[in-house]
Amino acid sequence: MATKMPRLNVVLEPPMYFAIVDMAKRDGVSLSLKARDLIKEALEFCEDNFWVKEAKKRERTFSRKKAISHKKVWGK
Repeated sequence: MATKMPRLNVVLEPPMYFAIVDMAKRDGVSLSLKARDLIKEALEFCEDNFWVKEAKKRERTFSRKKAISHKKVWGK
């Protein structure tokens, strides 16, 4: 069966593997779908963590005196 979706082979320790198997059974989905969803969640978490760090950097240099008001930016 040909597919356009890329594949990924992963080696897991047995406890991690069986935890994912249990989650997949609980949720009634395939093992690959559960693994994909867990990877997706991890990537979203990493992205959120990145933006939190960026916001903290910007917050340190923020000056209310130099800030432009919402009204000036959007003209409303």
